[in-house]
Amino acid sequence: MSAPIPDWLMPVVKVARTVRAEQLSQFIPPDDHDGREGAVLILFGEGDLGPDLLLIERAHDMRSHAGQPAFPGGAIDPGDEGAIAAALREANEETGLDPSGIEVIAALPALWLPPSNFAVTPVVGWWHTPSPVRAADPREVASVERVSVAELVNPANRVMVRHPSGYMGAGFDVRGLLVWGFTAGLISRLFALAGWEQPWDHERVVDLSVGVD
Repeated sequence: MSAPIPDWLMPVVKVARTVRAEQLSQFIPPDDHDGREGAVLILFGEGDLGPDLLLIERAHDMRSHAGQPAFPGGAIDPGDEGAIAAALREANEETGLDPSGIEVIAALPALWLPPSNFAVTPVVGWWHTPSPVRAADPREVASVERVSVAELVNPANRVMVRHPSGYMGAGFDVRGLLVWGFTAGLISRLFALAGWEQPWDHERVVDLSVGVD
């Protein structure tokens, strides 16, 4: 029997089941979108440091997004029965986790990644029965981290990240990883909507290295 969803996660559950795309991002797939479709898994669990979120660090020699922290996920394959199945499959392939230990809470509205023309569906899950995780596919994943919610909401770990293009967005500087872009933006918005965000210094800016995606 799976463990019930804990009280601490209920604010996220409420958000996940009612949120609109425009509350999460300014980038929404256009009505005539004909690009690729993908899914990512936003997986909440309880670890040694309390409530946490599963993140991966992409392999440093990938052609795109090299070394970037991200949610497990990838393209929806023809054999997948939708975004939820794709998110769970990709998470298993990338981290080795057992999908049977996850209760899917909701699939969020699809969001758009303009540079790659990717429409990505975030899938929120509760990890009621955690399994060991690792960099199961070193070709794609350099490391796997269970980052505590306490670390992510700590104002000392919040930054604004400036891309070489000039674009700026919310970020997290945790465990030697700079979480930015789509992943950081989604975490930031979810936490704010759930009432978890603490006041932080939006004037603290970190510049990305030239040449990043």
